[in-house]
Order: sequence, then structure tokens, then C-alpha cells
Amino acid sequence: MRPLVVQTFVTLDGVMQAPGGAGEDPSGGFSHEGWLVPFFDEDMGVQVSQWFTGAQDFLLGRGTYEIFYASWPKMISDDPVSQGLNFSTKYVASRTLDSVAWETAELIEGDLGDAVRKLKAEDGGELQVHGSAGLVQTLLKEDLVDELRLIVFPVTLGGGKRLFGEGVVPRTWRLTAHKVTGSGALMLTYQRAGEVETGYVGPEPD
Repeated sequence: MRPLVVQTFVTLDGVMQAPGGAGEDPSGGFSHEGWLVPFFDEDMGVQVSQWFTGAQDFLLGRGTYEIFYASWPKMISDDPVSQGLNFSTKYVASRTLDSVAWETAELIEGDLGDAVRKLKAEDGGELQVHGSAGLVQTLLKEDLVDELRLIVFPVTLGGGKRLFGEGVVPRTWRLTAHKVTGSGALMLTYQRAGEVETGYVGPEPD
């Protein structure tokens, strides 16, 4: 078995849509594309590169795949992010694509949940998900996510695609690592811990 890791940028109010720049994902009339850019710094770049070194393969939604394919083949370098995205296998989940042009990409066929379970059952390194807001919702509903790596930015947007939508399976998560960047973003790692437990604050009712 290998872990499925979701790595994403998110605002304080849970929005993960289009953090990197204009044209990334304006769907739904989203007008705040590029909201992370003022906060990106060296601390964040180092952490992201470290996270990428653990990836054996990637699992991407159509939108994120197309964004990556439009840029990363033009930026081949020794950087771990470039090496990973250009040369590791990228499994693409899409209801609309019939094929993928990136030579290191494969289109997932059939039921997504079953396909991802088969990928997780293989030996090897991490299966990493980046961006892919719609795909993440499906993975959370299917209870397939083992680890969350979040960079939380000191921004609130009020609307946009959110990390946790309806249908998320109730779970507890254990904080395993945390850092604060110089720009005030929180870099957090959570591993899936178990079922949700409840109780009372104060005396239990009779």
C-alpha cells in the first residue's frame, strides 16, 4: 500500500480555487485569481520542493492537468517540482477528455474510486494530488485521502471552490508537522487518524 496525499493552497475560509494567477480558473465568476502570489516566499518554495521529493506518481483533475501541461514542459530543470511533474506518471481523472497529450500522462478509465484504490494498493512512493478541486471532493467522499498537506494563507475570499465541500466523510486528522513562513502562511501536515469521537464540555446531561 502507498499513501494518497492531497497537497494544496487554501485561504483561511477554505477556498482553494485559482491561487496562482489570472486565467487559472475563473469559473463561477471567480475574480480573485492569484491570491497566494503576494505571500509566496523562500520558506514556502523550500517546503513545496521537499514535499515533491516523496512523490512517485501524481493524480490530477482535468483542469490542473491542462494548467500543468501548458507550462511545466517548458520549464525542465533539476528542481524537484520540475523533475516530478515532467517525468513522473500523471494519472488524469476526467469525464470529458478522450486522450492526454503529455507523454508521461495516462487517462483514468472506468470508476474513479476503484481505479484509485488499485493505484493505492501498489507498492511504491506517494500518490500525490495537487490542485484539482473537483477531484479532491470525490476523493474525500470516497474516503481515499491518507494525508493532507496544506499551506493556509492569511486571506479570506468569501466564495470560490472550497477544500471541504458537502459529502466529506467524517474523520479526525492528526497534526504531524507545522511551520510558519515569513509571510505569515501556515504549512500544515495532517494524517488521517480515525473516526470522529464526541463528548461534552462540562457536566453530562442527566
